[in-house]
This record gives sequence, C-alpha cells and structure tokens, in this order.
Amino acid sequence: MLNDAVYLYSVLLMIYALLSWFPGGYQSSIGRFLRKICEPYLSLFDRLNLSIGPIDLTIAVAIIVLNLASQGLTTILVNIMY
Repeated sequence: MLNDAVYLYSVLLMIYALLSWFPGGYQSSIGRFLRKICEPYLSLFDRLNLSIGPIDLTIAVAIIVLNLASQGLTTILVNIMY
C-alpha cells in the first residue's frame, strides 16, 4: 500500500516536471492541481540549489529521497512486525 502511494506520487512528480516543457502547462487545470500537490514537497529541496547549468535536478532528487524513505520505513516496519 505504501509502495503504491509512493509510486503514484512519483508519477505525479514526473508529470509535473514534464509540464515545464509546455508553454502554459502549469496554468492548465491539471497543472494547477499538480502544483497544489507537488510544490509543498518540492519546496523542501529549494535550499539545496540542485541546478547544474540549465538542468534542474530537484525533482529527480525528490523522487530518489521519497523512494529511499519509503524503503527505509518499509524495512523498519517489517523488522518491528517480525
């Protein structure tokens, strides 16, 4: 269940990133919805300055951290249960 939620959120983050390729993508109804869902989490990474030239790696790092946290939490929960 947790892995499914993390997977879904990761997909939403990737779609959010792809919207930057389309002019007005963030102003569409889907863009506004994704901004409300994705920007609070992505704002945690704003201070890290994850840009290398014109490439912003913030979303990639956010997805990696999310998946690592999910795996860590799953491991802890499995160890507690058994």
